[in-house]
Amino acid sequence: MYQEPIFLQPVMQERIWGGQKLHKLFGYDSSYEKTGEAWAISAHTHGPSKILNGPLQGKTLLDAWENYGELFNKLPDSDEAYPLLIKILDANDDLSVQVHPDDTYAREVEHEAYGKTECWYVLDADPGAELILGHHAETKEELHQMIDQGEWDELLKRVPVTKGDFVHVPSGTIHAIGKGIVILETQQSSDITYRVYDYDRVDSNGNKRELHLQKAKEVTTVPHVDNTINPTEEVQEDLRIEKLIVSEYFSVYRWDLQGHVTKLLDKDFLQISVIEGEGTITVGEKEFTLVKGANFILPSGLQKYELEGNVEFIVSHPSTNQIG
Repeated sequence: MYQEPIFLQPVMQERIWGGQKLHKLFGYDSSYEKTGEAWAISAHTHGPSKILNGPLQGKTLLDAWENYGELFNKLPDSDEAYPLLIKILDANDDLSVQVHPDDTYAREVEHEAYGKTECWYVLDADPGAELILGHHAETKEELHQMIDQGEWDELLKRVPVTKGDFVHVPSGTIHAIGKGIVILETQQSSDITYRVYDYDRVDSNGNKRELHLQKAKEVTTVPHVDNTINPTEEVQEDLRIEKLIVSEYFSVYRWDLQGHVTKLLDKDFLQISVIEGEGTITVGEKEFTLVKGANFILPSGLQKYELEGNVEFIVSHPSTNQIG
């Protein structure tokens, strides 16, 4: 059906901690004063991306997944949900301290398809910016006591970050993106979040946001274990490929193109976001312009394609066992 990339329109999401950087950095239009997230490649029911070109133009990625599974090499009788979700987040203020469940808990308790393991590539960060990643409690009892007593400074582990850093956040990890950070997030396609602490903020109606302390206590990994990231690099023609992570749920890469490369699609499909620069992608006789902020999928069966320009990409695909 598609012998071309499937370009997608991001879905903007208003958040209490959002700002205007998604428009300034990527040109995304939003009617929200506080735009926190662009769901760039999404087949989630809470915000499916719209297809911008080709035979399915005007339909959503969710439509394509459910009705044209061959685009993703999906088994015909599979009832699996689309496995991944790509977001770009603007933390104009601190996000809530939160934690996500694993697949088993999500299915048994929330009756959702997936839990949420995620990873972050830092696209921009103010000087001195920090993440919360993990905690200092050694036992469940200590974790519960420190949460109940509000001992946040003692409990939470803070990590400084700069542009270009990469962070893996498995399910069960207490975390928060700090003020002044813009990230590209690759995650399981899940919208389950348990808030642990929200700085006693109130919304526009003067109400505090809901916390989910009991569920958060149940799913948090204790003790916290730091994840070591060991990226590897290879070069194909004028393309430098940095393999950031290969995990149970996804593989994520940073591609840095300075010239031209011809590649073969050797995965079920690829998700690609342009994070810097501009160039072109050519499939057969068709050439498409690539600009910063573009998001697209290379569908199954596309085979050979060519990239040209000075462009930086974040590329991902699901683990093979995630496709029905």
